[in-house]
Amino acid sequence: MLKYLLRKTLTWLIVIFLATNVAYLLAATFLDPRSNYAGRRPPLSSDQIDRILTPLNLNPETPLLERWWTWLSGILFHWNWGTSPLGDPVNAQISYRIWVSAQLLLMATLLAVVIGVGLGVYTASRQYKASDRLWQGVSIVTMNTHVVVASLLVVALALKINEWTGTRVFYVTGAPSSSRDEGFFPWLINTFQHLALPTISLLIISYASYHLMQRTLLLDNLSADYVRTARAKGLTRQKAIRKHALRTSIIPVATSVAFSVPGIFTGAVMTERIFAWNGMGQYFIETITKNDVNGVVAVAAFGALMVAVSAILADLVVVALDPRVRVS
Repeated sequence: MLKYLLRKTLTWLIVIFLATNVAYLLAATFLDPRSNYAGRRPPLSSDQIDRILTPLNLNPETPLLERWWTWLSGILFHWNWGTSPLGDPVNAQISYRIWVSAQLLLMATLLAVVIGVGLGVYTASRQYKASDRLWQGVSIVTMNTHVVVASLLVVALALKINEWTGTRVFYVTGAPSSSRDEGFFPWLINTFQHLALPTISLLIISYASYHLMQRTLLLDNLSADYVRTARAKGLTRQKAIRKHALRTSIIPVATSVAFSVPGIFTGAVMTERIFAWNGMGQYFIETITKNDVNGVVAVAAFGALMVAVSAILADLVVVALDPRVRVS
């Protein structure tokens, strides 16, 4: 297992290195940091802009290979991912915004998986009954609901609750503002007040895919020979599901969850914009609009790293759940 993990890790590191370098070359070729100074009043001359961008290694007049080597050596020898055209360090932005996106999306992802898989098992064990048809209908509707619509409905309901109670139960915008220095319970309450609405919005649109996938896979496995044999030996339908069919059918769902890791950390762009969370999704949009070469490449590199982590996690999950699979 250790040799397998080392080999996979080395392979993915090579892929990440190549993908990141390609991303830099593309970004440095097509993005124009000079545009950030086009609307200045009084206007800046070309020489003034060059004097600003050259120390930042963002001057398009500098040969591309020279800029690339300066950028790469800064990462390899100093772990410095550069600065934005306005002078903001990319390292500081990334380290802050990763945590913001993780707060926003981690809980929503965990709840979506637990609720989706639970509903999948529940409805599969009651195939074609009223409860199965009801939850299928609800999931189909929510799965086809846009996150903007779900967010607006949740916000409208939260504002009504705040109005009815006469106090601010939910915060509509912004990340948690208190720290643990103020006490654990005040911090916990403040975090819940800020996280509740975006978490519910993301949960509404994301649980249904796990529900329908788990239901379909479980029903397929219920007709397999090993499950029919277990039923013939006297197991009830529910016991056959729990002891035999569920373990096999949950493998594709677990793999899907593992590959959702990049989404957890790179952020949900629309949700962050609606609820004013300055996470990775919002940062990615800002780097594109500001022609921030170093910021765009850092986000791309982090996304590639998360894909690699997801691929390794998916392999480990399959090995853990399926005894027929062995890692050579």
